[in-house]
Amino acid sequence: MTTIESSSGSVPADPDLFDPPVNESYATDLPSQRATLLGILGAGLGGGGFVLGCWAVLKRVDLPAFSTSMVLRALATACTIGLLLVVGGLLLWWLWDEQSADAARRKKMGETSTPLLELHRPRWRIWLTHVACYIAPAGLVFSSTGIPLSATRLYLEGLQVDQGFRTQFLTRMAETLALKDMNYVDLPSFYPSGWFWLGGRLANLLGMPGWEVYQPWALVSLGIAASILVPVWQRITGSLTVATAIALVNTCVVLVMAAEEPYAAIVALGAPAATVLARRALLGSRWCILAVLIYLGISATMYTLFTALIALSVVACAAAAALLETRSWWPLLRLLIIGVGSMLIAATVWGPYLLALLRGDAHAHSTANHYLPQAGTEIPIPFLAPSMLGLLCFIGLIYLVARALDHDVRALGLGLIVFYLWAVASMVMTLAGSTLLGFRIDTVIVLQLATAGVLAIAEFRLVGIERLYPDRMTPKLSRTITLIMMVVLIFGGVKYAQSIPERNQSSIDHAYTDTDGYGERADRFSGDAGQYYGQINDFLISAGKDPDNTVVLTDERNFLSLFPYYGFQAATSHYANPLGEFSRRNTQIENWAERSWKDLADPESFKTALDSAPWRAPEVFIFRGSLENDQDGWKTHISEDIYPNNPNVRFTAVRFNPHSFSGGSWEIKEIGPFVVVVRK
Repeated sequence: MTTIESSSGSVPADPDLFDPPVNESYATDLPSQRATLLGILGAGLGGGGFVLGCWAVLKRVDLPAFSTSMVLRALATACTIGLLLVVGGLLLWWLWDEQSADAARRKKMGETSTPLLELHRPRWRIWLTHVACYIAPAGLVFSSTGIPLSATRLYLEGLQVDQGFRTQFLTRMAETLALKDMNYVDLPSFYPSGWFWLGGRLANLLGMPGWEVYQPWALVSLGIAASILVPVWQRITGSLTVATAIALVNTCVVLVMAAEEPYAAIVALGAPAATVLARRALLGSRWCILAVLIYLGISATMYTLFTALIALSVVACAAAAALLETRSWWPLLRLLIIGVGSMLIAATVWGPYLLALLRGDAHAHSTANHYLPQAGTEIPIPFLAPSMLGLLCFIGLIYLVARALDHDVRALGLGLIVFYLWAVASMVMTLAGSTLLGFRIDTVIVLQLATAGVLAIAEFRLVGIERLYPDRMTPKLSRTITLIMMVVLIFGGVKYAQSIPERNQSSIDHAYTDTDGYGERADRFSGDAGQYYGQINDFLISAGKDPDNTVVLTDERNFLSLFPYYGFQAATSHYANPLGEFSRRNTQIENWAERSWKDLADPESFKTALDSAPWRAPEVFIFRGSLENDQDGWKTHISEDIYPNNPNVRFTAVRFNPHSFSGGSWEIKEIGPFVVVVRK
């Protein structure tokens, strides 16, 4: 057994479980291994259950739209303030106990250094404080994001751009237990399906269509991940107060910077903790090895970009441990164990695609990295931003430099260096005709710096003031300083947290102005052409088409997002399955359209051409056009990747000859602005 030195003495610790806390003065709230595991389980279930319960209650209340009224803004702000004040008050009381008991003991014993405090708090308050702290991040998710969305069925960004394909994926997963591709029939999923598969199960449990479960599942999963941070960081730091502060700050960051992509936000939330635990794992902590292994494996089933970033930081920690700390090969061996174990977990999702890639004869080609916005041409420098978050990141940067000799702080710093190197490497990759999507990593950079900032403030409060003014630091002054700092931090947090809905204003507006799967807009204005999608679906079903076994050729990507039909072609190449041969399909569609005015004008010849394609032919076409005026043909669009241009997608109209669909083999109906053609 070893001991953890603290400002009040020493406490036993088992190095096989975790190393000493990141700041050795934190020890009063250090949980055991068993308590940590139970805390993670309880926080996850409690946070997720709390968000789901609140969501269900508000869905039964008739509330005005966020985009047309200030009611939801006021309710969100009131709940956020109430949450932070309650949690802040409980934590202040918690710290007050420690300082009062420490002062009383020193006065009684006349000692300057005493054993670790044995506080005798009422059991009900211990439970209340832990429960409040453990579910507070989930409460913040709901108050700042769930409440503004409570009067709509859609999630942030509605069905715009990337959110359309994410909704399509969740709609697919709600219809099947298999890891099928979101768009192409008979293909395994290329995009990591872990988060979407679980969301599909929630849809089945709640009896909801996939597109509609997107909002509650995003909120619930974010609540689970955010709440789990508290027991994890409590084990790392030994302080419930510091752990709660880190969790709340990081939750605010991802709700502003990555909430529209919830599965990416979940992975990002764990990045700072993973970099600290990785160092301890590489030095031999068995439980840290298991923790990092599971984290990397699960994150790889959800979002590969952040997983790759964090995996590289683990490699950097292994190199540092091997060269600077142990001067042995053991860290590299432990790195191998983590790598193999995490890949086995990731294989549960990636396995079907990799097997299909190995045995298939399709020409797999991905353009997923073909995107370079202006943000990808600059490295993020959040510590110079004139804001509360910018100030916190600036403090964090100073802390990482000043405390670089501390092993855990050094791990945080190594992770930050890896993230910045990735951003630069992404710019260099443009010479090879691609990128590393460096514009997306600003979230993990801010999280790393903000976490360091919280640790810096906590450490300064614990040891900084006493070192500067040891003779003047009385117990009363110490409590007064604690009170002032807590009040300032709470209201600083309130200022930032209450601005989250405003920062997400555009994304929230889309959730209210886009037409949902029931043909309605949440702001109660008339829907766009999407209001006819339900009629199209009814027509297809009446024609004997099963949504889960029908291929549709259309450029109406929102139709495929809301109803689980397979698309003959994906909306864009960037999210298309490489096994789907996007470019060859485009060529095929153009060929059918062009020849429909020539040799395929004959319906039988057209059907023969469809059946001769190397892929399953479309059974349904959804065009823009009219039955009365068909001289210009019926129109759809195809997209093509034009990277390095920005925007990186170009849409081209293709027109089909209506005469190719004449005869008795097709059933045709005009629905709104659409002409729907169904093969009998």
